Amino acid sequence: MSDPQQSAEQPRETAAVPSGPDEDSGRRRLRQALLHPGRSQVVVAVLLAVVAFAAIVQVQTAEDDDTYAGYREQDLVNVLSGLAGASRRARAEITRLEEARDELVSDTNAERVALQQATNEADTLSVLAGLVPVTGPGIRITITEVTGRVRADTILNMVQGLRIASAEAMQFNGQVRLVAQSSFTSAEGGLVVDGQLLSSPYVVDVIGDPSALAGAMSILEGPRVDLAEDGAEVEVTTLASLDIESVRPAVEPEYAQPEDAQ
Repeated sequence: MSDPQQSAEQPRETAAVPSGPDEDSGRRRLRQALLHPGRSQVVVAVLLAVVAFAAIVQVQTAEDDDTYAGYREQDLVNVLSGLAGASRRARAEITRLEEARDELVSDTNAERVALQQATNEADTLSVLAGLVPVTGPGIRITITEVTGRVRADTILNMVQGLRIASAEAMQFNGQVRLVAQSSFTSAEGGLVVDGQLLSSPYVVDVIGDPSALAGAMSILEGPRVDLAEDGAEVEVTTLASLDIESVRPAVEPEYAQPEDAQ
């Protein structure tokens, strides 16, 4: 009969358990899944990658938001003060540039207006001085000596009356352009106008308001009456368009000079 104590002291031997067919099958499935993943596994992997990327972006955003987290209160005040000063300087510079722009635009417009006014005045003076041909409405006066000679004073009074009626340009017989300095002299065979001898009939083309000019010729004891007393017949024709082609040569001043040239 064996001793129970000795039986207890004898070492126990554990027999190795051989791997069964279930464990081998599990390893093969794991290896197969790693080497040849299925569609569901790919989807899960993509989702995990998206979640990881979102986490990284969130951490980076938090880090950016904490840029000034370590600043002291006074440091933050200084930063804000500097930004406010830069903003004020920028606004002041913008205001200055806008004012400079407006001033340039105003100066340009003023120069343009002044230039236009000067051009208009030069054109008007050129017309009055007889330096350029002109076209416009007006009247044509035809004076034919019948029983007597027309006196120079009668013609001068007629011209003055037409000027009072705002005549802008006048010419005699298509040859002589009348200006402020024009002169009339009675002569054998006709009239001398600005040094040129003209003979009857005298054709006077006048540009201006036709009704005003015609009225100036027909007033009581006016030019028409004076010409009739000199023995001449007078015909006045109103024209919607009249061309005055004769011009006077420009006269260069001998002594006077523009202020800029002094």
